[in-house]
Amino acid sequence: MSFATAVRRCLANYATFSGRASRPEFWYFALFVVLGGSVAALLDAALLGAGRFQAGPGRLDARADGPLATLFGLAMVVPHLAAAWRRMHDTGRSGIFVLYPLLIVIGIGSFMSLAGAIAPQSGPAFGGAVAALVWLSMLVLVVSPLIVLWWLARPSQPGPNAYGPAPASAFQR
Repeated sequence: MSFATAVRRCLANYATFSGRASRPEFWYFALFVVLGGSVAALLDAALLGAGRFQAGPGRLDARADGPLATLFGLAMVVPHLAAAWRRMHDTGRSGIFVLYPLLIVIGIGSFMSLAGAIAPQSGPAFGGAVAALVWLSMLVLVVSPLIVLWWLARPSQPGPNAYGPAPASAFQR
């Protein structure tokens, strides 16, 4: 699958969360999102003076906060999520696995607010247990995006699976 074909296919399936996406389709589209965001940020800087890009010895500072980069990023959220969802289907997993890091952040935030409300009224033993759970939560928070990336990089399941037939280009070299 070529870069252009992958981008066209992902944009054509803008909000399609069913079916499967081959590994090249997803990663070429991810590359397109990064390159498109970079080009939009450069255009923001050149045309509008927004954003910042400074390089020096041992230092690289880039910030894209202009309207073009923001609009491009917002426009790519749904197709990128849909492509990742279909990529998970291609590996035989539910697409909801893509959202695991977000679900973990929501869970940790809920736990922290609950622990913050209870801890002042409790003794030091509860404080130690909360600290241990916070460290464990932070470990899970760091590891969960890495697991999702690993799943996204896994090979396609050969043949049809519960989410549909194999993508046509999944097994072409």
